Amino acid sequence: MIEATGSLVSADVQLDEARQVKARQYARIRRRLWLIDMLISAFYAIAWLVSGWSLSLRTWLTGWISNEWLLVAVFAAIFVGIFSFLTLPLGYYGGYVLPHAFGQSNQTFKGWLVDQVIGVLIGAPLGLILLELLYLALRVSGSWWWLWAAGGLLIFQVLLTNLAPVLLMPLFNKFVPLGEEHANLAERLVELAKKTKTNVRGVYKFDMSRRTKAANGALTGIGNTRRIVLGDTLINEFTPDEIEVILAHELAHHVHHDIPILIGFQALVTTVGLYIASLVMNWLVKVLGLNGVADIAGLPALMLVLGGYSLFSMPIENAFSRWRETKADDFALQLTGKNLAKASALTRAANQNLGEIDPERWVVWLFYDHPPLGERIEKAKNWKPSL
Repeated sequence: MIEATGSLVSADVQLDEARQVKARQYARIRRRLWLIDMLISAFYAIAWLVSGWSLSLRTWLTGWISNEWLLVAVFAAIFVGIFSFLTLPLGYYGGYVLPHAFGQSNQTFKGWLVDQVIGVLIGAPLGLILLELLYLALRVSGSWWWLWAAGGLLIFQVLLTNLAPVLLMPLFNKFVPLGEEHANLAERLVELAKKTKTNVRGVYKFDMSRRTKAANGALTGIGNTRRIVLGDTLINEFTPDEIEVILAHELAHHVHHDIPILIGFQALVTTVGLYIASLVMNWLVKVLGLNGVADIAGLPALMLVLGGYSLFSMPIENAFSRWRETKADDFALQLTGKNLAKASALTRAANQNLGEIDPERWVVWLFYDHPPLGERIEKAKNWKPSL
């Protein structure tokens, strides 16, 4: 428990070089799996368009379905269902086999399977709602469908950010208030939140160890759903000072209004992407022989265009996120003054979470939404309080 580790000295935490070797291997394999997944997705969508399967399926379905809403649902179920079946082995390897092979998972196969089922039961209805609203915009708003779709996605993201901590997250983990044995830690974190004028609805522990050996903590929700959540792996393995600087980083995002800023930036990126998609789809309507942009047979093309744009915008979004994360690190150091605890927390995280501390520059540019751990550790070690 946290009291048992509270006597650990920050300077005693050393980077485990053997685990760094494994971390680099783990990261390389995960990047390869990402690339394979991207290629499969692209080839799958292209195959549907080039072979004429998309047009044939739409023609067949319209022979017995006249309702536009039902047509979208059935077409999407077939298109996405086949893809999910084809990529199931890849998902199993990346989500279950690989983490176990590198000693990062505690999850049983049954637990992993239950998570997949819950994910489908939640994700499928939400995805279908978004898709139905997208095709409603395509049908009724003409050339301005991209703007209506962007507005709808923005509203959806705000609602999800607010409701996820109380409705969705408890479906995957059990959240309980910190007990008496951690009363001092809870009080300490609430007082830290008060210093930043952040109102929280309590400090909660969740059973992270049921799935992974990694550690994490966060400030979740907005408004009246905001709460501090700590993984049991974090409480058990990190010192109170380390947990405090981790939370200080999360509080910085609230102080800097990063949640609305990031939502707004994401909305801007999404709007641009949807506008570009509208231009490309107007051209593809003739090339593919579609009945119009609202033709459900164009779904593979729309997914392909948006997927390509997502790949293009990913480095831009990650660079923006790294900037905000750097500001949060600076704030946490200034708020707590505990630079050695910050350095030891990041070092301990690298060891425990199998995090690569010195990834190649192109890897950081393409994939990282946080600065590399090595860079953050050195910054913390060399930090001096501003006068």
